[in-house]
Amino acid sequence: MTNKSYINRSDVKAYLEKVDPEVLDYINQCEVQIDNLAEIGYQLSYERDLPTLLNLIIVEGMRITNADGGTLYLRTDDDRLAFEIMKNKTMGTDFGGISETPIPDQIYPVKLYTEDGEPNHHNVSAYVGLTGNTLNIPDAYENDEFDFSGAKGFDQRFGYRSQSFLTIAMKNHENDIIGVLQLLNATNPGTGQVIPFSKDTQKLIESLASQAAVAITNVRLIEGLENLLESFIQLIADAIDEKSPYTGGHCSRVPAIAMMLAEKVNETKEGQYADVQFTKEDMDELRIAAWLHDVGKITTPEYVVDKATKLETIYDRVHELNARFEILKRDAEIEYLKAIQADPDQKEQYRDDYDARLIQLESDRLFLNQCNTGGEFMADELKDRVKEIAKQKIVLNGEEQDLLSEDWVMNLNISRGTLTNSERDKINDHIVVTIDMLEKLPFPKHLKRVPEFAGGHHETMIGTGYPKGLTKDDMSIQARIMGIADIFEALTASDRPYKKGKTLSEAMRIMGFFKIDHHIDPDLFDVFLKEKVYREYADEYLDPKYIDEVDEQKYIEMQPKELD
Repeated sequence: MTNKSYINRSDVKAYLEKVDPEVLDYINQCEVQIDNLAEIGYQLSYERDLPTLLNLIIVEGMRITNADGGTLYLRTDDDRLAFEIMKNKTMGTDFGGISETPIPDQIYPVKLYTEDGEPNHHNVSAYVGLTGNTLNIPDAYENDEFDFSGAKGFDQRFGYRSQSFLTIAMKNHENDIIGVLQLLNATNPGTGQVIPFSKDTQKLIESLASQAAVAITNVRLIEGLENLLESFIQLIADAIDEKSPYTGGHCSRVPAIAMMLAEKVNETKEGQYADVQFTKEDMDELRIAAWLHDVGKITTPEYVVDKATKLETIYDRVHELNARFEILKRDAEIEYLKAIQADPDQKEQYRDDYDARLIQLESDRLFLNQCNTGGEFMADELKDRVKEIAKQKIVLNGEEQDLLSEDWVMNLNISRGTLTNSERDKINDHIVVTIDMLEKLPFPKHLKRVPEFAGGHHETMIGTGYPKGLTKDDMSIQARIMGIADIFEALTASDRPYKKGKTLSEAMRIMGFFKIDHHIDPDLFDVFLKEKVYREYADEYLDPKYIDEVDEQKYIEMQPKELD
């Protein structure tokens, strides 16, 4: 095996320090630049916010070259180079990117093609944006190939001198030019004198521009996929909206409440959630879950979702009910006419009996029509009256039968709302379907909890909810936020076919009972009240007639009841 001797880096540096310090200084500078470029590459691959990423590119480009100014352009779909960031140390300007000062309106994008469709090769940035060739111009005032009239006009107006230019194309992994990086006036670190950009720094900036282009493309790709996901989610919500005008608004309003409450949890400085801070990713995850929390309703039959009255199936059978009463009135009239024909002397008595019968029939019809509309509560005596009315006989198709079938009686005697137990089970099944659907989707890592957030809005704090019977300890804070948002929206909604919207005070009274009964998270509900989330939502989404005063302190002081 041949012995090999290796040159020790430290020995070489020690030797150069004695023989040629300038060469050693150059080597050290190169090492620093390489280390910095490696660090920049890491930052470019990590950053996901586009304005921050663009700012990092131009700041590092100016630092590497010791440039006085810089401009970053991005290519648009209409073949222009849009100004994204403009910086100049001497002029003290910092436009675009993460700066609080946007690009001035009077600074227009650079056209890559003339009005005649010819390539705009007279403009430096347009030329580079079209050809991909790097331009390193030592002195713009000595260059006749490109049009620097704009820069010269700026110089004359502000007493500046735009001298050296380094303009580099940013090409992505597919070799597409997505933008241009332009640096202005390289300066000597020792004297501050404007100098040309060196070939060495040019290579470094070309490397930076290449990395930057890939990073920008990646960020845009991620943003595009996120926008696609958001659009798809809202498309599903719109589909539910089209399926049922009574619940479609619910799909967009619940996210609004959930995000308002989550933001207030982030801001609160007291109570159980004082130390809770949701990240941007957490908030995105919650928002998507809120939009998708009722996605399972897309499989719920329309006649159940839209059941506006108790007798409604595919159509409202109340019209058939009214027709049956018309038959009873006709039969009563026939009996009356036959009676007076048989015994004219009793006509007056028969007339009184007939009028009483019509009055009773109309009273029963109006009563059943009222029962059909549904409501918050139906007393037992009203249910008994429905059963008595149902026993009346009617002849249909030559066969005598009860006025109302058992199915009709069962529907008309629904205690709350318009749904039977079986229909309510179908509605409740949408949660199971929602969870099943969402768990089948390959959500990325930062959205993995969407099914849990979306599927927990009908659970309670003590395991009495559905579909899994979870308790507070089993649920994330976000899932508990969803529960409050879902309930509050349902209480205040005024577009349901079976109930009127409630005022804020009425909704808070009911939610106060939910707090006492451990139906909702009491600490989150306190944030909901103290931070006036309910009022912020109401001002934006509710009709003013439903907005009234709420005794917040009363509900804050309420305590959940002791559990056995």
